[in-house]
Amino acid sequence: MREKSYNPDVLSCLANLSNDEVFTPPELVNEILDLLPEEIWSNKKIKFLDPAVKTGVFLREITKRLIDGLEKEIPKLDKRINHILQNQICGISVSELTSLLSRRSLYCSKKANSKYSISSEFKDNKGNIIYNSINHTWNNDQCIYCGAKKDIFNRDRTLESYAYEFIHTKEPEKLFNMKFDVIIGNPPYQLDTGGSGRQAKPIYQKFISTAKKLNPKYLIMVIPARWYSGGFGLDGFRDEMLNDKRIKNLVDFKSATDVFPGVDIPGGICYFLWDRDHNGQCEVTSFEEDKKTSLKRSLNEFKIFIRNSKSIPIIRKILDHNRNKPFLNDFVSSIKPFGLPTNYKPLKSGIRCRFIQKIGLKYAKEGDVIDTKRILNKWKILIPKAPIAGQTDLSKPIRFYHEKNTLLSKPGECCTESWIVAGSFDSKYEAEYYKSYLFTKTVRFLILQTVISQDVNRKNFAFVPHLKNYDKKYTDKYLRKLWGISGAEWDYIDSKILETGV
Repeated sequence: MREKSYNPDVLSCLANLSNDEVFTPPELVNEILDLLPEEIWSNKKIKFLDPAVKTGVFLREITKRLIDGLEKEIPKLDKRINHILQNQICGISVSELTSLLSRRSLYCSKKANSKYSISSEFKDNKGNIIYNSINHTWNNDQCIYCGAKKDIFNRDRTLESYAYEFIHTKEPEKLFNMKFDVIIGNPPYQLDTGGSGRQAKPIYQKFISTAKKLNPKYLIMVIPARWYSGGFGLDGFRDEMLNDKRIKNLVDFKSATDVFPGVDIPGGICYFLWDRDHNGQCEVTSFEEDKKTSLKRSLNEFKIFIRNSKSIPIIRKILDHNRNKPFLNDFVSSIKPFGLPTNYKPLKSGIRCRFIQKIGLKYAKEGDVIDTKRILNKWKILIPKAPIAGQTDLSKPIRFYHEKNTLLSKPGECCTESWIVAGSFDSKYEAEYYKSYLFTKTVRFLILQTVISQDVNRKNFAFVPHLKNYDKKYTDKYLRKLWGISGAEWDYIDSKILETGV
């Protein structure tokens, strides 16, 4: 347990097996543990819980620090190890297999009470790493605890149920009958909903909510960064996190591969330190293309969390300039602007309709077209709902919109859900000028500040001012002067947005 080198470390090799239950590399764990105050490691009364153990790496690295920190108070190594493992370190495993792996990592034996275990006082083979196979609790077609769908997870008991014990019990504090000072871990991220990717149901927020109910002194968790912009059931969680002044540190990685090599997590990854006694600003640290920036700031300054601190002065200028004026999130259409889904079957006659690009301009039945916003008979700029499809690393420059993925739609034309109506106008020239506005790097940069996945919808235009008139061709030079963007700020904008040419 006292060894400082891992050559090789099996936990590093296993660190990237799944996008739903990502194993945590030891290097990352130690960076996270460095957020905790140093005096914690010399306190024999501090109790730690990992509520989603997969490899035992958090518990192992914590134990190593306690072994060093408690040496003066408990000089005998065997007595010190027994005290730490029996009284300070606990974990709830996510599966039977990971419980065995975690015990092997922590106790050096898959059975806590075997002759090979480094602890000599456990009476059963579980020790303080428990796993109990439990069932979901169904209310109609969903689990009351995690929202899992009954038709997917109500299955043969020989298969994994993914009913994680920590969030599937009314009284998680009774699992060990202990009061925990530190809750730390990398919980499962999502549950299958029968779809894929963004369609999967987030679950990590439930681990955080349950952990807060136990009122620890410190809470640290590694989670996807998608919660920054909300959506898919995360709006309430986002608001709670952004308004929680107990979040002392937030460390953000736009590319998940910076911490989980080989693992693709759209939107990136983050971890945070929640300190029960902290009441103030959060130190936000951003990593992007090997560059690190840190700034203490209020997480709730904006409704959507701004990842990079260098963007904040630019957004503040634009919001101040456009105070009490509309923004494009009130002008851009919602998804499915004419009520037609992506898989709507094209017809040979009817209302002209824009389908996905490989189908092109076909027809829809008049009775199927919904035009509540009265935009059917206007000139429209159509933009794809996934303009950066395939790009999950948001640390790299992004293009968003260009001539080959946008359309000028004539009066009388509708579209399916594959498109969003970015703007509708009485004249063609207004639509063309508006498109030039969308194509500026400045506008696309403002959209980027709210984007967390390949999908872009009306809420992602929340920082883009809606100009009073679209009566000229817009350029970045014009917008820089209009909004007072400095040379250094423009250089930063220019570095994040690609030219519209393809």
